[in-house]
Amino acid sequence: MGSAATRLSADCVPDIVSVLTDAFRDYPVMRFVIGTEHADYDRRLHQLVSFIVFRRMRHGGPLLGVSDEHGHLVGAAIMTLPADPDSPGDVVARRDALWRDVGDDARLRHEAYWKATKPFMTDRPHHHLNMIGVRTANAGTGLARQLLDAVAQIARDDSGSCGVSLTTEVPRNVTLYEHFGYRVTGHAHVRPDVETWGMFFAIR
Repeated sequence: MGSAATRLSADCVPDIVSVLTDAFRDYPVMRFVIGTEHADYDRRLHQLVSFIVFRRMRHGGPLLGVSDEHGHLVGAAIMTLPADPDSPGDVVARRDALWRDVGDDARLRHEAYWKATKPFMTDRPHHHLNMIGVRTANAGTGLARQLLDAVAQIARDDSGSCGVSLTTEVPRNVTLYEHFGYRVTGHAHVRPDVETWGMFFAIR
């Protein structure tokens, strides 16, 4: 039995990236954005996840994790604050370097994904759950519940947040999140074989 989900510091970013890269390796939106035709898919995935986590860290968003009985990080979640600040220069530079590395085709697919999901989001200030994942070796052990409980508590503790939004591209996840109190706010196809759902957990 591991520890409960806790807030993590910036020092834990490499471990968070490792967990989320493992958890999202076969995730539909990652495969869509990066493109599975590339021989170096795993490296590109690591670059994309690294940037996403780095951006959340630099914006001050909560970083959450849960460890196993040996103290190894096996689950992680990253969030956007209700008032997301403008990106500092190092984030902009790293973003530009990412798209130069993975290519304009990946950037355009990423933009298409966000265009499809934008209508799902409420205009009221709220937290957004950017990524949540558990190492594949630890899947199905209840760690997602610990992380989702911690995510909800962060929103409850912030009087300026009305709840938590997220998106998912896996149909079975819709049922999972509904079990934890999330409700579907939208559904769209990014392309015929890639669909996405917006969901929201209301706090107040």
